Amino acid sequence: MSPLILDTHVDIRWPEPPDWRGETAQCVDAPKMRAGGVSATVFIAYVPQGPRDHAGHNAAAARAEAMLRHISARAEREQARFCATPDALEAAHGARLLGVLSAVENGYAMGRDLGRIAHWRELGAIYLTLTHDGHNDLADSARPKPKLGDGAEEHGGLSPLGRAALAEMNRVGLMADLSHVSKKGMLEAVQRSRVPVAVTHTACAALCQHPRNLDDEQLDALRAHGGIAQITAVPSFLHAAPPNGAAQADVARLVDHVEHAVRRIGLDHVGISSDFDGGGGVHGWSDAGQTDNVTAELQRRGYGEREIALLWSGNFLRVWRQVLRGAG
Repeated sequence: MSPLILDTHVDIRWPEPPDWRGETAQCVDAPKMRAGGVSATVFIAYVPQGPRDHAGHNAAAARAEAMLRHISARAEREQARFCATPDALEAAHGARLLGVLSAVENGYAMGRDLGRIAHWRELGAIYLTLTHDGHNDLADSARPKPKLGDGAEEHGGLSPLGRAALAEMNRVGLMADLSHVSKKGMLEAVQRSRVPVAVTHTACAALCQHPRNLDDEQLDALRAHGGIAQITAVPSFLHAAPPNGAAQADVARLVDHVEHAVRRIGLDHVGISSDFDGGGGVHGWSDAGQTDNVTAELQRRGYGEREIALLWSGNFLRVWRQVLRGAG
């Protein structure tokens, strides 16, 4: 059987998402997944940062939960299965069904209600990205939003509420995703979490200085605590933009970042994601239908079946299982 190819971060159009079962203008839909050999996708209930008041938090929570319900409803018995555990995902792959998974991006949607964390897990979400662009009540963002009144930092890492949220995520088995979190917050969360954490869409600051990328100290912290860095196909994360131009990158540049992370922290702590329909897409991997090109580049550089399987899903599944085993 072909390896389980899992893309761990794909946005959906909202509101009015198209029917993913047929060809769409999105980078990811069922026909493109099949064409590119993608076994499963984590679709994201993304909530942009907004006003941190009762009305703003309630609207964000309602949006996130509506998106989670929509994502789970994408799984049709004939072609796809909604998966909330690693075993369910592997069973879907064995049955040659597309795997549909969900996660929440931006803890802003939680507001100050820790009970939402367990509710999201009950709805099938597998991880929560603590922040997005802009500080929230849980943590500082790697990219503050001055138009929302953000300074360089607000909490100096995690807030007391953020520490309580992380503990609750550990308790219920909701993986912590530290993408978008400031360096101080990321390092604090890695240390405080009882289980490994993930950074589901990032790249390496050693190859491209960008506030969303992980430097070698952050990569080392992930390795020390059993976590994983998922290198993603966002051009500006992979290659600095020229003056007065947009960043350009290709599959080879993506794999350069994968290889830096592998050399620095070891194969077992590295994975791959696209961030399709959320800014991801490079030459040679512009939609899910071209996913085989990434595998071909890994093979060209000498990676074998075992190593490729670990990068595409095995390492993420190991972290996910550790998160679930540590719950309670």
